[in-house]
This record gives sequence, structure tokens and C-alpha cells, in this order.
Amino acid sequence: MTITHAHILQALAQVHDPDLHQDIVSLGFVKRLAIDGGRVSFAIELTTPACPVRDQMKAQAMQAVRALPGVTQVDVTMTSQVRPSRSAQSRGTSLIPTIKNVVAVASGKGGVGKSTVSANLALALAGTGARVGLMDADVYGPSIPIIVGVGTEPQITAERRIIPVEHDGLKIISMGFFMKAADAVIWRGPMLHKTVEQFLGGVEWGELDYLLVDLPPGTGDVQLSLCQLIPLTGAVIVSTPQDVALNVAQKAIAMFKKLNTPVLGVIENMSAYTCPHCGKREDIFGTGGARKSAERMGLPFLGEIPLATVIRETSDAGRPIVLSAPDSPAAKAFIAAAEQLAAQVSIRAMQGEPVKVTF
Repeated sequence: MTITHAHILQALAQVHDPDLHQDIVSLGFVKRLAIDGGRVSFAIELTTPACPVRDQMKAQAMQAVRALPGVTQVDVTMTSQVRPSRSAQSRGTSLIPTIKNVVAVASGKGGVGKSTVSANLALALAGTGARVGLMDADVYGPSIPIIVGVGTEPQITAERRIIPVEHDGLKIISMGFFMKAADAVIWRGPMLHKTVEQFLGGVEWGELDYLLVDLPPGTGDVQLSLCQLIPLTGAVIVSTPQDVALNVAQKAIAMFKKLNTPVLGVIENMSAYTCPHCGKREDIFGTGGARKSAERMGLPFLGEIPLATVIRETSDAGRPIVLSAPDSPAAKAFIAAAEQLAAQVSIRAMQGEPVKVTF
């Protein structure tokens, strides 16, 4: 039997993307297919380098092609090309035409570890090779510079544009770079709106696959300005398992729905504490509440982040856990959540289109 391209593609059509619910041939993932006698080589181009089923898909593709009569060798190269969200495709000459996906990280209330989650998610995505930016939009309480260990003030170009600080594979901007530690920002809504606009359109972000925006807690001016200025790919909601935190988180979810911004999923932070000495697990704030709430509201659950002293210590030291201890259970939890987030972004890019809100 002579092996043809049609035979190979028919075999590869058995491999499905579990998130997009289509086979990799129909999705256009198969690239550079070549046949040399019994040797078959091709690439699978995924929609994100952070794909959680990357290895599984490769193994399935190799198995499907190896089963064909006459095939003696299969070489598969895994690549990725992040797709821009439908909202990015519609931006045209907007504030950020070179950014493919903008994801807001939000919480209903303060104290749930949202900034720590934002920083570690961004670093986990950058660690896969994606081009990632991190915008600290918590103007009143900017903490990203401390968490990622950056004290460098951004450079300003002759055209009065801001060059973001680059650190550990991230491009970062924060009000914390422009104020002294003891200073307080006392601004009304118009100033907050102008700052968000400046951090979007006045910063030289360059080409980015993902821009994560760390929002202040609540449902106030910054959230409204962000959703008004650009169409977001979606939002991630961070909550602890406590009933009071979940109740307030639901208000943030309701806000984004009113603003026609998709909620990409929910992350439960401070989920459980495991004693490093005896291994005993303590559900200090409860556990599983965010998962149950997400399921009840029909939202994706992106993962549970443990309550761990090492997360706090590494954040305070400016070396987030994803960088300082990537093989630790806490870091793996962040990485898994980032992979699930990337999967949801890909789903939106392929299937949905957020609507921009005007006021």
C-alpha cells in the first residue's frame, strides 16, 4: 500500500481537541505534512503553548499514524500560534491593536490573593514561551512590583510613551513604579479612567499573546473604564472558599455579565492548608466552595491554589512561587490553572465574540 496524504489526514481526523470538540484536521492544526517512503512527519500547531493536553494529543496522533500499513516511522513536532480573540480582530486601530488577548483578573473583595494569582498566572504563561504582559490596574494599592520583585522605573520615550519594565519574561506596568512607597493615590473616577487609558494605549506593549490585567477589588470605576475602553477576551474571578467571599465574587461575575464581558472561569485561592511537618490537611477557609459556585453558575472552574506559607514568603521576597519553586505543589497548581485559562481563551478565540460596551 502506498501511503498518501489523504491516508494520513484520515488517520489524524481521529484525534480530537477536547476543548474545541473538533478533530485536529478540521481545526487546521496539521501543518508541514511530508511522506518519505515509510517515514511520515508533520507538525501540530496548537492555539496556545500552554495547552494542557499537548502531550496527550501528540501521543494520540503518533498512535493513529503508526497504525497505518506501511508506516515505519512517525515524527511529530508540536508548535503553537496563539489565536487572537474575536474582540482583538475587531479592534482595528484601537488602543492595543498588537495584543491578541486581554484577560482581566478580578475579585469581589480584597484580601483573596488576586494579585499573587495574577502574577503567578502571567509567569506560568510566559514560561511556556508565550508573549505576556502584566498590567497592574489596582491604582490605589499596586502590589505587582513587590510581588515580582521589580523596582525599576519605566523609561519614557521622546514621544511620551511608556516602555514597560521587562522582568522574568513579562512586560509589566504599574502605578507602583511612579509613586513612593508611603504615597497614597486620592483620585476620583476621571483620573482613574485616564490612567487605565494611558496604561493601555500609552504603553509600548509590542506584540503580545496575552495581557493580564490585575484589577482592584470590587465593581468600581477601573472595571467600568477597562470594559468601556476595550473589548476584553474575558475575565477570571478569584475567590477564597469562604461563603462571604463567594457571595461578593458573584457580584463581580454579575458585573462582567452586565458589561458583556465573558467570564472565563473561577479560581479558588487559599483552598486548603497542608502542614509541611505532619502532612495534616486543614480547610481553614473551607474548600471546594468556588468549584461548587462555578458549577452552579455554569462557569469553568480553573483550579484550586493551596493556602501555603511558601506562596506568601516568595511573593513578599519578589520571587513568585512559579519561578522560585516550579516543582512545588503550589507552583504546579498555578501552572495547571494557567493552562486551563489558556484553554478557555482558545475556546473564546475560536467560538465567541465579546461585545464592546459604550456608555
